[in-house]
Amino acid sequence: MTFSVVARDAATGDLGCAVQSKFPAVGAIVIHARSRVGAVATQALSNVGYGPRGLALLEAGASPAQAVAELTASDPLADRRQVGIVDAAGRSESHTGGGCSAWAGHIARDGFACQGNMLVSATAVEAMALVMADRLDLPFPERLVMSLAMAQAAGGDARGQQSAALLVVRPGGGYGEGSDRLVDLRVDDHERPIEELGRLLALHRIHFDRPTDADLIPLAGPLVGEVASRLSRRGGSGIPSSPDAVWDLLDAWAGRENLEERMVKRGHIDSVVLRILRDRTSAPPGTAREPSD
Repeated sequence: MTFSVVARDAATGDLGCAVQSKFPAVGAIVIHARSRVGAVATQALSNVGYGPRGLALLEAGASPAQAVAELTASDPLADRRQVGIVDAAGRSESHTGGGCSAWAGHIARDGFACQGNMLVSATAVEAMALVMADRLDLPFPERLVMSLAMAQAAGGDARGQQSAALLVVRPGGGYGEGSDRLVDLRVDDHERPIEELGRLLALHRIHFDRPTDADLIPLAGPLVGEVASRLSRRGGSGIPSSPDAVWDLLDAWAGRENLEERMVKRGHIDSVVLRILRDRTSAPPGTAREPSD
């Protein structure tokens, strides 16, 4: 009743996993990852302990194949388990016990492993693998979500949809660089959980992506007056005209709007912050507007 993918992005070294199931809150059970170590998906009759134990084995030097062998050898219910593992080098391994509900199976290749059980057919897992192998033009989190979408389009879970989740890890990738959780999103109960996961990922990009130097615009010249004027429309008064003072007020506004991760360089405004400021101040004061993407 579940299909999942674990993978390493060759371009960034990020590790991640994504899952969909006709089961509530599947993300709390199936997917586990740790930066510089690996990612694990444990499903079918899920043994949640496979997640932390599998990561510990990888961190101690085991290969994914060795980790899968160790996990299943000590498990009397291994015949009903399914697990996929990828490590920080991109090596992968999957196990599908003979007692898993049909259709059940997996594809493990360099850089990723896809697995599913209680599916309409093998084409769902094949579709996931095709995305992971061929859609390298997509950013890693979007590729993981697309792999779920393509599996669903190919038939997906024989019982339908209910929940989905996405986890991507990177050293210092979390909020304020305080953790490795670059993206950690869950849709616990929804009619179209994969679509909702994609919507949440787009929202996450707006609020948590950190801008590059190319995204930053000097707060100088006519832009200073424009930003000052727009901030005044949001309830400010007596806004100064010096770039330094305007940036301080912009920084405070960005914090209230949950955009503080984009305020990375004093005297500069991120292009996304500027777009959102313009969007929100084009409506009458007090009118709530979602940021456009």
